[in-house]
Amino acid sequence: MSIPTTTHAPRAVPPAALAELRAVDDAGRPCVPYPATEGGEPLRCCLRPAAPGERIALVSYAPLRRWAAETGAEPGAYDEQGPVFVHAGECGGPAPSEEYPFARLGALRTLRRYDAEGRIVGGRLLELPENPGEGFDRALAEAFADPAVALVHVRAVEYGCFHFEVRRP
Repeated sequence: MSIPTTTHAPRAVPPAALAELRAVDDAGRPCVPYPATEGGEPLRCCLRPAAPGERIALVSYAPLRRWAAETGAEPGAYDEQGPVFVHAGECGGPAPSEEYPFARLGALRTLRRYDAEGRIVGGRLLELPENPGEGFDRALAEAFADPAVALVHVRAVEYGCFHFEVRRP
């Protein structure tokens, strides 16, 4: 999987998780593909907007639960799931990029910080400035300046949905 060439590496939903989500999502519901009508849906499999006509699906995803399963963490009550758009079939993953995904001037993002046990150890509201990449770089550098922070989840404030994950460099 290709990863953007930003200061901090945004991580898409991993291929193994995508294969599972394309059958049954993290809420136990079957995947129901449909064509994107106007496009623009933020695809978490390849970290780009959908194009009109692409076959996509809206599935429930539990990113902290899946990270915890990899690492042996026990996030407890911090485990949550929510909606994400993905391609209905396999895609090539994210293309290399020098920009953070879904970054537009004025967009509001929440950066939730988690420790190695999967517990929230802080968070930050970020209104993306004129140069969204610099805003993300500063906010993520601030997050990882705390040695307790193992990973950061970037979410949209408007809908609360997961956009991407950044792990400690």
